[in-house]
Amino acid sequence: MSEAQRRTVNTIRDEAIVLRTYKSGESDRVVVLWTKSHGKLRGIAKGVRKTTSKLGSGLEVMAHVDILLAESKGELYQVRQVQHVNRFSTVRQDFDRLSAGLALVEVVDAVPTDNVPDEEIFTMLARALLSLDNEEFAPFLVPSAFFFKMLALDGSMPQLAECVSCGAGDPLVSFNAEVGGLLCAACRSGRPVSRDAVVLLRRLLQGDLAGVLREGTTPGTSEVVGLASEAIEQHFGKRLKVARSLNQMLPPEGFQ
Repeated sequence: MSEAQRRTVNTIRDEAIVLRTYKSGESDRVVVLWTKSHGKLRGIAKGVRKTTSKLGSGLEVMAHVDILLAESKGELYQVRQVQHVNRFSTVRQDFDRLSAGLALVEVVDAVPTDNVPDEEIFTMLARALLSLDNEEFAPFLVPSAFFFKMLALDGSMPQLAECVSCGAGDPLVSFNAEVGGLLCAACRSGRPVSRDAVVLLRRLLQGDLAGVLREGTTPGTSEVVGLASEAIEQHFGKRLKVARSLNQMLPPEGFQ
C-alpha cells in the first residue's frame, strides 16, 4: 500500500454538527460531533486554545462544519481541518434561540452509541437548527418537535391519536411518558393535559410545523414544551438540564 493510500484509509472527511466541547490539557480541546456519514465521533483539536490556532473558531457548539479527522492510536480522532458550512448566526444572537439550540444538541449528545452511522439524525438536527435560524419562526416549539421526531425515529413515539391504554378517542385528558402517550378520563395518569395542548401536539407532528412556528406562543405551548421534555427524558432515562429548563424561558401566550 502506498503512502497516499495509507493517508486515505486513516482520514475521514465529513460534514458534522458540533454537539459539545471540553478542555483537555493546557491548550487542547475535545470535540464531540454528530457526522453525516459516521454518526457520533469524538476528536481532539491540538493547540486549539492558543491564540494562533486556526481551528478554534470552527469548533463552536452547534456549528455545522466540514471537518477532516485523522485516526490516532487512542480513542479520539485528531482534528486536522475545519471549515464552516453554517454558524447559525441568528441563533447565536438571541438568547431564546440559543437556549433552544443547546437543547437540540444536548439531546443528540445523549444518544449513547459512537461510530454508528445515522444520517437521518444529522439531517433532522441540521433542519431544526435552520428553523431556529429563521427569524420568521418562533423558537419555542422547535425543540419539542425535534424531541418527538427523535422518539419516532427510534420507534418510541408517544400515542397521540387515541388513549394509549384502552384505545378510546377524544377527549384525552392526561399524558404519561412512562405509559407511552395520551390517556382518556377513565385511564388517566401522569400529568393533566388541556384540549389546546392536544390540538397543538397533533398540528406540530402531523404536517403543520411551519404554521405552528409562525404563530409564536399560543394556548397549550407551555404544556407541549413540558410534555416533550418529559418524554425525551423518559426515553433516555436521564435528566437533560437544558431541555428541562425550556419551559422557564417561555414568554406569555400570544408572544411572537
